[in-house]
Amino acid sequence: MAIEAKVGVYLCSGCGIGESLKCEELAKVATAENKVPVCKIKSWLCSEGSVREISVDIKRENLNRVVIGACSPRFLSDVFQFDSSVLVDRVNLRENVAWTHKPNDEDTQMLAGDYLRMGIAKVRNSEPPQPFRNEVNETILVVGGGVTGLTSALAAAKAGFSVVLTEKESRLGGWANKLYKIAPYERPYTEPQDSKIESLIYEVETNVRITVVTSCLIEKISGQPGDFKVVLRIDGGARTELMTVGAIVQATGGKPYDPNKLGDLGYGKFDNVITGVQLEQYFKDGTDHQIFRGGSVKSVAFILCAGSRDEKHLPYCSSVCCSASLKQALYIRERYPDALVYLIYRDMRTPARHELFYKRVQNEDRVFLTKGEVAGLSKSDNGSIFIDIDNTLLGEKVRIESDLVVLATGMVPTTLVGNVESGNDGPTSGEVTLDGKKAAESAEAGAKILNLAYRQGTDLPTLKYGFPDSHYICFPYETRRTGIYAAGCVRSPMDFSASKNDAYGAALKAIQLVHSVKEGKAVHPRSGDESFPEFFLQRCTQCKRCTEECPFGTLDEDEKGTPLLNTNRCRRCGICLGACPERIISFKDYSIAMVSSMIKAVEIPDEDEDKPRILAFMCENDAYPALDTVGKCHMEYDSNIRVIPVRCLGSVNVVWIADALSKGFDGVLMLGCKFGVDYQCHFIRGSELANKRMENVQEKLKQLVLEPERVKLLTLSIDEYAKLPGIFNEFVEEVREIGPNPYKGM
Repeated sequence: MAIEAKVGVYLCSGCGIGESLKCEELAKVATAENKVPVCKIKSWLCSEGSVREISVDIKRENLNRVVIGACSPRFLSDVFQFDSSVLVDRVNLRENVAWTHKPNDEDTQMLAGDYLRMGIAKVRNSEPPQPFRNEVNETILVVGGGVTGLTSALAAAKAGFSVVLTEKESRLGGWANKLYKIAPYERPYTEPQDSKIESLIYEVETNVRITVVTSCLIEKISGQPGDFKVVLRIDGGARTELMTVGAIVQATGGKPYDPNKLGDLGYGKFDNVITGVQLEQYFKDGTDHQIFRGGSVKSVAFILCAGSRDEKHLPYCSSVCCSASLKQALYIRERYPDALVYLIYRDMRTPARHELFYKRVQNEDRVFLTKGEVAGLSKSDNGSIFIDIDNTLLGEKVRIESDLVVLATGMVPTTLVGNVESGNDGPTSGEVTLDGKKAAESAEAGAKILNLAYRQGTDLPTLKYGFPDSHYICFPYETRRTGIYAAGCVRSPMDFSASKNDAYGAALKAIQLVHSVKEGKAVHPRSGDESFPEFFLQRCTQCKRCTEECPFGTLDEDEKGTPLLNTNRCRRCGICLGACPERIISFKDYSIAMVSSMIKAVEIPDEDEDKPRILAFMCENDAYPALDTVGKCHMEYDSNIRVIPVRCLGSVNVVWIADALSKGFDGVLMLGCKFGVDYQCHFIRGSELANKRMENVQEKLKQLVLEPERVKLLTLSIDEYAKLPGIFNEFVEEVREIGPNPYKGM
C-alpha cells in the first residue's frame, strides 16, 4: 500500500527570483490550491540554516516529499539531500523563469505557477527509489594478455581486487612478443626502446591476486554486472571451467589490416614488397638478411598510410604507423648504415613525445622524408621497385627506386577479425548502423570473443569503423554492455604508452562498477541513480519492443517473448518505458502516471486569451543543460513554453503527447541529442528511436483530427544553447498561425 504523500514546498527569493516573481502568490498555489501543509519562503534557501530548517520540518511534520523552488536541479545537487525516504524535486524558478522572462509580468508569474504545480504533481505521483541490491562478486575478468590486459590486471590487483586474466595464446605478451623494439616512451624520446614486456609478464604472474589462464577462450558469458557467469574453454576444449565475476575488461587488442588487399601497392605482386609487421619480425628473429636475399642493401622505402585513410580500405588513421615507420627506419640505419631510407607520407602524425622522435629521424643521415601520394609501383630491370609519387610538396612528380618497399599497414580491432578458431574474417571497415537488429547482427557476426548470452548479440556492439569504442569523450572505456569495458587497441588504434593509460582507466571503471552495483546504483551516464524499471507483466503482449530497442542489452526473453530484466545491466534511460505501447514499465520516480500528472497540472488559458501553451520535452543530457546556459546568459524567450526534462528523448511515450494535446496544449516540442552517424545521444539510440516513433505520433494526431505541425522534434548539442530562444519563439509563432487547439476547455 502506497504511503500518503505529505509535501513541503520551499521557495527561494534570492538570485533575482523575488525581484521577478511574487513569491507570496506562488505560496498560495502550493497552500490554497494544492493544499500543501508546509510552504515557506527564504531569501537564501541553500544556506545552512535554511537547509537545517527543512530537515527539522521533515521530522516535525512527517514530510516525505519536498519541492524546492529555486535554482536549476543541475546546481547545488549535493545541498538538498535528506533522508532516503524523502523524495525531493527541484522546480527551476531561476534559470527557467526569473532569468529568462520579463520581471513582474503576468505571463512570467503564470509560468512560475505552472512549474510549481508540475513539481507538486510530480512528487505526489512518484515514490523514493529503492535500490536493487543482491549479492555481488567483486572479481575482475580481464580478457587479453597483451600489454593492455597485463597492465589492467595489475592495476585492479594493486587496488585490492581479485583478477582472472585470460589469454587465447599459450603465453602472455600479445603483440609485444613480436616486436624488435618500440617507439620511445622514456626521456629523451629519441631512440627505439625495449618493450620490457618480460618484466611486466613476470609481475603479473607473481601477483597473488591474479589468476592467469592461457590457451583459453571464452565459451560463454551470461548474467549481469556483479554476477557474470563465465565459461572458459581451456587447451582447445580439453577442459572447461565455470566462474563468476563482477566486471569485465576486454583488452583483446588489434591486428594488422590484411595486406593482400593492397595489390595496388605491390603486395603479393612483388616479392620485395613487405609489410612493417614482417620487417619487425625479421629484425626480432635476427633473419632480416633473408629479405635482401643475401645481397647488398642500397635503399629501403617506407610507404605510410598503406590502406589507412583510404575509403577503399580503412577510412581512419591507424595512429601508430608513422612512429613505427620512423622506428624501423632507424633499424635499417643501424644495421645497414650505407643504405638510403625513404619515408613517403601523406601527413606525418607523431603527437606528444613522438614529435621529438620525428625530429631526431629527420636529422638522421641518408634518411629522406617525402610528402606525397603513391601513384603506382613497377619493377625495374634489376629487380628493384620504382615508386611514382604525385602531389608532392615540390608540386612535381617524383620517382624513387628502392630495393625493398615496406608498407605501413593500418590496424583493425580483433572484434572485426573473425572467430579466433575458424579464422573467418569479418568486415574490416565501414560503419555499423544504429538500427537495433542490424547492430545486433554486426556484434554477433564479428569476433565472437566474449560470446555473450545476450539476445542482441554475442559481442560488444561496434561503433564507427567497427571499434567498440565509446562516444563519450570523458568516458572512453564505456561500451553498450554495462560492466564490460573496452581498453587498448580493441577500442582505438594506439601505441604502448596510450594502451597502458587506457588499461588503468578501464580497470578503475570496472572497480567503480562493482562498487555501484553493490549499492544498487547505476553507472554513467545516470551515475548514482537508484531507480530501476519495474514491469507489470500481467499486461505484457510480448511485442518485444522493449527488448529490441534497449541500447544496452538489458532485457532477455523467455520462450514466449516476455522480457526478462537483468537489472544491473540497466542504465536507467527509460527507453523501454517510451517503447511500451501497453505502458507497463515504470520507475519509482519516473513513470507514465508521473509525467501525465505534470502535464495535467498546467493551467490552460481559454483560446480567446491569445496565450498558446507549448509543452517541451527536453533531454536531460544536452537539451536541458543547454537551456540552463540560456538562463545563465539571461537570454529571453517566449513565456508560453512549459518544459519537462526527460531522461532521454527515447523515454517519451506517445501517450504523453496525446495527453498534452487532449489537455489543450497547442503544440509539443521534443528536443534531444543529435542522432545519425556522428550521434551524440548519451543513451546511444534514444533520439533516433524518438524520431522513428514520430510515425506513431502522426497517427495519434490523425485520430485527434489535429494538424501534424503541432508536434515537432529537433536535435541540438549542448554548445548550441544560443539557438534555443529562436527555436522556442519560432515554434510559438508557427502554432499561433495554425490556431488554438480545439480541445481547449474540454
